[in-house]
Amino acid sequence: MPPSVDRPDLARLAAAHGVATSYEGSDRTPVEVDDAVVVAVLGQLGVDAGSPEAVGRELALAETDARALPPTLAATHGVARDLGEGVTGTVHLEDGGTVDVVDTLPADLPLGWHQLRTPGQDVTVVVAPARLPEVPRTWGWMLQLYSLHSEASWGMGDYADLAEVAHRAGSEQGAGVLLVNPVQAFVPSRPLVRSPYSPASRRFASPLYLRVTATQAFASAPADLRDRVAALAPEPGADLIDHDEVWDAKRAALELLWEHGTDRTTPEQEPELRAFATWAALTEVHGADWRSWPDELRDPSSPAVATAAGELADRIAFHLWVQGLCREQLDAAREAARDAGMAVGLVHDLPVGVHPGGADAWAQQDSFASDVRVGCPADAFNPLGQDWGLPPWRPDRLAESGYAPFRDVVRSVLRHGDGIRVDHVAGLWRLWWIPPGEPAHRGTYVHYDADVMLAVLLLEATRAGAIVVGEDLGTVEDVVTTTMHERGILSSAVLWFERDWDAPGQPHVPPREWEPETMASISTHDLPTVAGWIADERVRVQHRLGLLDETLDDALATAATDREALLDLLRAQDVPDDDLVVALHAVIAPAASRLVLSSPADAVGQLDQPNLPGTVDEYPNWRVPLPVDLDTFFADPRVAAAVAPLREHRPPPPPAAPTDPPT
Repeated sequence: MPPSVDRPDLARLAAAHGVATSYEGSDRTPVEVDDAVVVAVLGQLGVDAGSPEAVGRELALAETDARALPPTLAATHGVARDLGEGVTGTVHLEDGGTVDVVDTLPADLPLGWHQLRTPGQDVTVVVAPARLPEVPRTWGWMLQLYSLHSEASWGMGDYADLAEVAHRAGSEQGAGVLLVNPVQAFVPSRPLVRSPYSPASRRFASPLYLRVTATQAFASAPADLRDRVAALAPEPGADLIDHDEVWDAKRAALELLWEHGTDRTTPEQEPELRAFATWAALTEVHGADWRSWPDELRDPSSPAVATAAGELADRIAFHLWVQGLCREQLDAAREAARDAGMAVGLVHDLPVGVHPGGADAWAQQDSFASDVRVGCPADAFNPLGQDWGLPPWRPDRLAESGYAPFRDVVRSVLRHGDGIRVDHVAGLWRLWWIPPGEPAHRGTYVHYDADVMLAVLLLEATRAGAIVVGEDLGTVEDVVTTTMHERGILSSAVLWFERDWDAPGQPHVPPREWEPETMASISTHDLPTVAGWIADERVRVQHRLGLLDETLDDALATAATDREALLDLLRAQDVPDDDLVVALHAVIAPAASRLVLSSPADAVGQLDQPNLPGTVDEYPNWRVPLPVDLDTFFADPRVAAAVAPLREHRPPPPPAAPTDPPT
């Protein structure tokens, strides 16, 4: 950046667009952002800060915009919202009614999506509840769905397995909630992107989890065709899950059934679904990443795309049909949880972003800062920061669109679930933007309108009758967790991390003293399993891969100290430690947390963790199968012993008393 640009002016301009020029690091010390990074990030928002003259022009525009209402406003039901002196207009309600306003939005505006029309502008108004209803106190499982397997599943867990777990966990074990890894659509690259946290779309489902033999098309097919389809199943018992092999088999089976054509029912072709199916059809011709397509096809609204869609009509119909099958099986899983009497039901996971070459990044280009990558700044564990390779939404474009992209993502997740877990929930407040050409640690935070983001989330959850959980682990501003608890959103509590970090020896906090508005667990998919923790497996794997920044002996000594601290907690709570799997379930069972979750991998004593952060192919991330099938899992005495304390402290509620029929 030219040295003549005035730093205070640049800071004012950055603040006007929500771009941080400094932030508090993980060690609570202030960090100044390099001016060149600030200029680059502003450029990604369409703001020219490359010269004193440009900064002056942009400041003038920003100050003019500041005198108007923002394009989208959040309001809390039951609380009046000040608009500013002299603001008059009419609120056009979602149901068709109108309310005239002067200076203030009235407190009695109904929940919903409304439009405020003033003489100078139209503003989207999102009216949300002040707080979500109280979450029932129950226990359940956090599932890596792909890791499950049964006699009928093909090489990995599927939506029918999810339905079976929901039924049996609820009816046989008394579980009240299932948390499921993201099951959104994948990028059809070779090899497939295995991480469920880098989907092609957050609005549509992954056919990788379909059970082909549970579709109506299979049931209505002739016997010889069913035999041909069944013969495509991968051989069971592989040491690792082969996503490509599974998809090759399922795709071939789906193609056979589609060609036979007994059942070609497709869902209603809403524009967003049709755009997704068009993207999927185009990938078959031009490759998985739209950024490498011919120029005329990179714009979804171009005449060339319309022409191509006409030529690919049958393939588009195929992908619409496949999405319809996914919806049917996801709905069946949700109904299984409800029929089993689960207090909460299925909670689906929402990743923080999407793959830059995927369907959402193509169809919604105007909403994304496509050349930016999201990640995290440097900290003690990642001195070079983290680069997740995901493009962020532009906050200005979200506001201009009335937050429709975020609304649609939330709705799509809640379409098939009773709750939503928001990965990296701090992203509703701010995201770490890494501009083009820069390493992960040379970025800065870009702020979002958290009031509106929360209003969208709470309104849609309320309408779906769903709970909301925010993943707030790691370095997170205090305002994030505090606000979540105030609004009825559960935060995350992990046994490994619940310690008094300021006290000598950093002892573990007794679970009975944890924050009640939390979803608690022993571990997470990014951390060791219980068996792995006992055996120091993570440390040994990191050493083998050259990922330790200390000697193996030093790392093992640290692990031993941490283990002793947790054993101290067991002793203080009078929990026997002869079986540490059972002991850790016993110590967490009475936690103050509303939800307490276990994982099948912990309950059966699996050694390998699902994902090892900092690796891609060096470790079999997202490929580790559960060592037992579902029938064995539900009959396993180790599982029964592990969940016995959870069942004791969190029994299912009694069935509702029958009501007298109306007279």
